Amino acid sequence: MSEQKPDQALRRSPLYRRHLQLNAQFEELGDALVVSAYGDTGMEPRLGVSLAVADLCCLPRTGFKGPGAPDWAADQGVELPSAPNTALAQADGSLVAKLSHQELLICSDMQGHSGLIDRLNQQAPAPGVYSLPRADSHSWLAVTGLLAAEMFSKICGVDLRTHKFAQGQVAQTSIAKINGVIVRHDLGATPCFHIFSDIASTEFLWDCLLDAMEEHLGVAIGVAAIRSLAATE
Repeated sequence: MSEQKPDQALRRSPLYRRHLQLNAQFEELGDALVVSAYGDTGMEPRLGVSLAVADLCCLPRTGFKGPGAPDWAADQGVELPSAPNTALAQADGSLVAKLSHQELLICSDMQGHSGLIDRLNQQAPAPGVYSLPRADSHSWLAVTGLLAAEMFSKICGVDLRTHKFAQGQVAQTSIAKINGVIVRHDLGATPCFHIFSDIASTEFLWDCLLDAMEEHLGVAIGVAAIRSLAATE
């Protein structure tokens, strides 16, 4: 993936201006640009083990809702989580979160591979199944690190400590007074909390997360560090 200038992108994150202020380095991902790193690419994964936030808004995601959504998705080869408010990784690395008995959220892997999402979006939904264009409606941020739960305690009412909020759990809650969905899906051995919230509030939530991280020396990291963490057992 080659480094690109932001104005060459077909799509840009709603946090584009924030990234410019942080002197971000960009790389091409499909039809969009994502932040590769903000500084030392060798240091950022180590920062992510402690506490960091990453912008994943340009990675593919989608959703489906309706009484027939789970059965229809299963017919398309999706391995469904066992219960609402849980998530399950798929064989291709994508992630499926079951938000209710009738609603699914589906995200790509950290490389932006979207084969499952593309396949589902190309299928005609069955009666009682409705497509939810989550890439248009919801931002996607990831908070990583051993200090993440402690940071969240200042801006979220859910206890996200790892022994209370296990891998694959989902919380539909408020983060810094913004309604959102938190999915715990770790990057290798590093705790990771994926946040999906109203895309109109992305800048506000980003600023709140960085502010809450400040006392723990948390920082923004790029997708290169996210991929590195995901590859570490």
